[in-house]
Amino acid sequence: MQGGIHSETPMREREILTRFYQLIKPYRSSVLMAIIGMVLVSMLEAGQAYMIKPLLDEIFVKHDRLMLNLLPLALIVLLLAKGLFEYSYSYILSQVGQEVIKTVRLKMYSHLQDLPLSFYQKTTTGELMSRIMSDVALLQGALSNTLIGVVKDFFQVVFLIGLIFFQNWKLALVAMIFFPGAYYPIVAFGRRHRKLNTKRQQVSASTTAMLHETIVGNRIVKAFGMENHEIGRFDVMLTKLNQVTMRDLRIKCLSRPLMEIMGGIGIGSIIWYGGNQVLNGTSTPGTFFSFIAAIVMIYEPVKGITKINSTIQTAFAAAIRVFTMLDIKPEIADSPDAVPLSRVSGQIELRGVTFSYNEKQTVLHGIDLTLRPCEVVAIVGTSGAGKSTLADLIPRFFDVTNGQILVDGHDIRDVTLASLRRQIAMVTQQTILFNDTVTNNISYGDPQCSKQRIRDAAIAAHALEFIEKLPLGFDTVIGESGLLLSGGQRQRLAIARALLMDAPILILDEATSALDTESEREVQKALENLIQGRTTLVIAHRLSTIRNADRIVVMQEGRIVEQGSHDDLYEANGVYRMLYDMQFRES
Repeated sequence: MQGGIHSETPMREREILTRFYQLIKPYRSSVLMAIIGMVLVSMLEAGQAYMIKPLLDEIFVKHDRLMLNLLPLALIVLLLAKGLFEYSYSYILSQVGQEVIKTVRLKMYSHLQDLPLSFYQKTTTGELMSRIMSDVALLQGALSNTLIGVVKDFFQVVFLIGLIFFQNWKLALVAMIFFPGAYYPIVAFGRRHRKLNTKRQQVSASTTAMLHETIVGNRIVKAFGMENHEIGRFDVMLTKLNQVTMRDLRIKCLSRPLMEIMGGIGIGSIIWYGGNQVLNGTSTPGTFFSFIAAIVMIYEPVKGITKINSTIQTAFAAAIRVFTMLDIKPEIADSPDAVPLSRVSGQIELRGVTFSYNEKQTVLHGIDLTLRPCEVVAIVGTSGAGKSTLADLIPRFFDVTNGQILVDGHDIRDVTLASLRRQIAMVTQQTILFNDTVTNNISYGDPQCSKQRIRDAAIAAHALEFIEKLPLGFDTVIGESGLLLSGGQRQRLAIARALLMDAPILILDEATSALDTESEREVQKALENLIQGRTTLVIAHRLSTIRNADRIVVMQEGRIVEQGSHDDLYEANGVYRMLYDMQFRES
């Protein structure tokens, strides 16, 4: 699947288990130690049930004082050993579970870095957060808790069944009649659990996405007085989540009483049959009560299977969502024979470039354009003309549908993505800064650079003055998306970051369009320093800011319709003049 992840890929249980095994394979020695611990605990629990026989027959019936002295000590030793082994396997599996959850989350996050912009355009942030945090946590629960339950309960049942057949095989056969009846509710409820848990996780992800949107967009919510509207929307989402959860809980709450009833019928029948054997003298009270204790201990893990099965089905539903995301193939990737691109002079050629987001919508039509080294080329046009799309093709955020893009004569599809993008610095209208220090935001492209280089970049970006006025200067944490800074200050930090990267190609995508006049003036000074000695592609809305460009390219409906200097285009009395005059009249 490519693009978004709004539908789940069907997976068989065998495939899920195989992939799940691959996750725990590196820790198989630890898991094996834990399983040995579970086997020993199961043996000791069977030993507890067996000890009832000598307790009754040897002490209370035969009045054996030696056995009275030895049996309590044996019980204490048994419980100490059982507690030690139980602690060991629980801790080992919890540790393995935490390692697996870290590995899967890192793997998913790394995979996200390889996915193209088109994926993020089709998938909400909340959906991604839900998959990486909530769904992976459910997998960890399945590993740590369910594996303990399944393995321990399996061996406990095996050893206890062996014990009851050793003690009284006829009575054991009576007990075995009722066990197959437990199979149907486990399987039937399990299928229903899987469907409901998948639905619940989908609704939960949608709820998380809406929560993220309203928190990030709280300024707009308040500005338009839509608080009650958003509360209503969230209430609807919570109601959907609650309905799905309650349907799942209804089944979960029914399964255990049903197993209790079946167990009660079985144990009642055994008491009647075994009691008759004791009264007839064919069995001893110790054997009978030891047998009953073993049967009760068998039924406990069998009843627990319904709870474990619910956890397993929840984990399977989460696994499908996790593996579906990991199976998305990156649309933009290095070709098998891609080579690293060394530092370029900055010549860019677009040859017959056509691009469409889908088969129905062609955005660019046969674009032919050459940018010479260190040339400043401005792209202008009405909204929707394809300006930003053209800029996004150069760093391969998208791949051309037809045609070629060459940098210094190299087709960008024949070089590695990392080496291509090292050649390009970007400053966009939407300034992306991180909730980190000023230093770390400026040095984002080169974390190992010296403090002097960071300071020099800040000076060239006309940012040093306001940085030094911050509470901790360069060590000030600027808040999510640079919330503590003004728009102009954020933009100058972005320019400092681009300056520090020192790339030979620069893309400015409406870098000043969201700023007021005073802020724009400061940013424009910083941009003049940034442009020096670089091939620069400027996407501009305000035409007054690009009058001094070496060349202006005019786009309309995905095509280049004019290009030349400002004076030539203005005199030509074409599309550029129409746009320029329109802005002049508006201003």
